[in-house]
Amino acid sequence: MRMGPDPLRVLVIAPTPFFGDRGCHVRIYEEVRGLAVRGVETHVVTYPTGRDVEGVETTRARAWFGADAGVLGPSRGRPVLDLSLLATCRQALRRYRPHVLHAHLHEGIAIGWVLRALHGTPLVADLQGSLAAELADHRFLVEGGMPARAAAYLERWLVRRPDRLLASSRHGASLLASQGVAAHMVEVLPDGVDVDVFRPAPKDPELLESLPLAGKRVIVFLGVLTGYQGVDLLLEAVPLVVRERPEAHFLVMGYPNEARYREVVRTRGMEHAVTLPGRIPYGDAPRWLNLGEIAVSPKQSLTEANGKLLNYMACGLPVVASDTPVNRELLGDDGVYTTPGDAGALAARLNDLLADPQGARARGAALRRRAMESFAWPVLIERLDRLYRSMVAA
Repeated sequence: MRMGPDPLRVLVIAPTPFFGDRGCHVRIYEEVRGLAVRGVETHVVTYPTGRDVEGVETTRARAWFGADAGVLGPSRGRPVLDLSLLATCRQALRRYRPHVLHAHLHEGIAIGWVLRALHGTPLVADLQGSLAAELADHRFLVEGGMPARAAAYLERWLVRRPDRLLASSRHGASLLASQGVAAHMVEVLPDGVDVDVFRPAPKDPELLESLPLAGKRVIVFLGVLTGYQGVDLLLEAVPLVVRERPEAHFLVMGYPNEARYREVVRTRGMEHAVTLPGRIPYGDAPRWLNLGEIAVSPKQSLTEANGKLLNYMACGLPVVASDTPVNRELLGDDGVYTTPGDAGALAARLNDLLADPQGARARGAALRRRAMESFAWPVLIERLDRLYRSMVAA
């Protein structure tokens, strides 16, 4: 179905400091990139801070003195920035005249709902997890307290506003159903991966030379460095792994707390077994991941998406991950699962893979096939394009 002489236009509402080499930012970037291949025009409206990305048309909201989005997670400055983002989105909507509003995160729903009320443009929401759970994960609210209950009520109201919703997992779709969203309103659109970019490759000799990895069997983590991502738990598991496998080395990549974690490694005397190189640009991620023999994700959140697993899978790495519904959806029967919050269990599963290199390689190859068959971006973007066009036709 064609939209007429003009291409389909989508205004992407991104209440986050896009682009930041992480999570939902990668999803936004890959969706925009894939839609361009299909002839769909997109325009991203986002916070004042972040990094412009080549090929992504971006407009930034006005910065306000004292209002800071922070590097990640909730902050007290975000409501002010969201109001600024709403004003910028309205200007962009008048100028750009999109056929569809594509709002990311719950704040994006609120902004998109106002815009739809004013201009009648259909609204699709793209959700990576639960707002209330995220606030608790980041220790912004105490779980079970009155503010947390208010956040849960607000979330329940917000998720019933869009014309359609995208859930990044079946678990996320179940959460939306429990919040009163009708099943026909929800499309499960998992995170994807560029399997041509993220693929098995020989270890980069320049990286090997710059890092203390000679003769080591490397376990890689690439993601946000926070407690709810399981980084503290991972560091607890390090001595348990190295005690049994002295040749093991942990390459823990990411930001924003790398300085604090380096100090933890130093004070615990683990510098011989852990390297924290800091932030890795998204475009460089494949060559860093291919330094690894095993990948790990001890993420503690039970509701958030976990797109890093797909990058691991596409690189052909065997994966040890927390036993959560989201992780099982992505990894299937070829993942290796550990009890969330249990450093001993995490170390045991890593040691199991280190003890069986042939079995580990077989798991990695199976995960690569799974990524190619079920999570390659072109297939997912075709579904997203069809959804847009059905909304406009309706």
